[in-house]
Amino acid sequence: MIQTSVGKLLEDMAAKQPEHEALVYPDRGLRLTYREFDNECRRAAKGFMALGIERGEHVAIWSTNKPEWITSQFATGKMGAVLVTVNTNYRTSELEYLLRQSDATTIVLMDEYKGVSYLDMLYEIAPELRECEPGELKSERLPYLKNVIFMGNEKHPGMFSWPDLLDKADSVTDAELDERMASLDPDDVINMQYTSGTTGFPKGVMLTHNNLVNNSRNIAECMNLSAEDRMCIPVPFFHCFGCVLGILACINAGSTIVPVQEFSPKDVLKAVDAEKCTALHGVPTMFIAELNEPDLDQYDFSALRTGIMAGSNCPIEVMRGVIDKMGATEMTIAYGQTESSPVITQTRVDDSLERKTETVGRALPNVEVKIVLPGTDEEVENGQQGELCTRGYHVMKGYYKNEEATREVLTDDGWLHTGDLAVMDESGYVRITGRLKDMIIRGGENIYPREIEEFLYQHPKVRDVQIVGVPDEKYGEQVAAYIILKDGESATEEELRDYFEGRISRHKIPRYIEFVDEYPMTASGKIQKFRLREQAISTIASGKK
Repeated sequence: MIQTSVGKLLEDMAAKQPEHEALVYPDRGLRLTYREFDNECRRAAKGFMALGIERGEHVAIWSTNKPEWITSQFATGKMGAVLVTVNTNYRTSELEYLLRQSDATTIVLMDEYKGVSYLDMLYEIAPELRECEPGELKSERLPYLKNVIFMGNEKHPGMFSWPDLLDKADSVTDAELDERMASLDPDDVINMQYTSGTTGFPKGVMLTHNNLVNNSRNIAECMNLSAEDRMCIPVPFFHCFGCVLGILACINAGSTIVPVQEFSPKDVLKAVDAEKCTALHGVPTMFIAELNEPDLDQYDFSALRTGIMAGSNCPIEVMRGVIDKMGATEMTIAYGQTESSPVITQTRVDDSLERKTETVGRALPNVEVKIVLPGTDEEVENGQQGELCTRGYHVMKGYYKNEEATREVLTDDGWLHTGDLAVMDESGYVRITGRLKDMIIRGGENIYPREIEEFLYQHPKVRDVQIVGVPDEKYGEQVAAYIILKDGESATEEELRDYFEGRISRHKIPRYIEFVDEYPMTASGKIQKFRLREQAISTIASGKK
């Protein structure tokens, strides 16, 4: 365990190896040494301070894996603002909820993603932005939001450009930044990530410097990462997978970060080849796409050694392909959740193929794991199924402004109840066997049925809705909706899909929609979701969908 801040972690590594490459974007010819990268982050930190942003204030960031994202991560880590990460798939209702609930005073954003304009969405939620001076937003719907910073050189109404932010740094001295850095406590919250909840609304998970620095350090050690390593990171920075298992693990080890801005299998393979990457991260669907590239054998994987596959179950054939065809003989598997910052268990580089596919590894150093009888704190025997609980430095502070939800998952003596069902063997290796909660995991993205149900309840024709997950070969799971319409109403699948469009993330839109008259019930009147799931699987298997 080390006691330091996210910003100091980078500064110390820059002092240790100033001329070593820290950050490389091969597609844009950007190469920064540790000294250059640390200086860039210091400049952005002073820019944030010049805007009047205080320690503990919330700064949202909405972008793919652009250089400004990673700079903002360490800039806020230096001057003490809490970085609130925004899912790149968000649409207007989700964005408005996050900005309101998080009390964000500032948002840093890119222009658009997959043909959808982020700027238009923000202007729709806060139309006052078109008329105000930069830094002086007074929004009816977003009362806390004042500063909007655009990731680029272009000028937009009501917004600072990224160069504007860097120019403002000149009004803050190095001594003032150093004083701010020295005032930070490693137990301060420095990162907030929103995870969907069974109550239907996302919850802000509060993570500290200690959570993130130490979790990423242990992750790096499990992979034997060192300054000799060069890691390709195609997973999104807004997830812990990108910003903790990727970026912070590299900084802990002094490795070189090679991001891919937006995932495409060809771009990943090009980056691994061109930069002689030794490590590669991804969810199984990413690795499947890479392995299925027609010219896979044209790329040089001679340097590739390790990485992390996480986000959903790893099929043995996929792991075998990554080892045999891409040469990553020391690939690891990690398991956790945002609330545990995020990794709880991980395989080690020398574990067998069976352990890398049949288990999610064993506990990280200084992390406790126990399997309990669901609904109790009573531990079960090795080999018996129960709920996985964990305790240690990695457990979140709690959910922002939501003590009730925090109490539901965190015990007074520090145990986090994950809601995942698991079995542990006598060597401490864990197998995840199911979920107590209804969460759906589609392509590494967590989807909570309640959130989609609450959204669909607002449709004027919908009387009731139940969302279930169904198995899918490509994504692991897909979303299925069972809908009861109001009396006298009729609707089509297309009509309901159109209702989602632009208002909720695309990956949450149901792949399957069924109109029904009633739901299977227990004798006590509870809806049996598992029966709906069986029904959906049967319908799909019969080819009717």
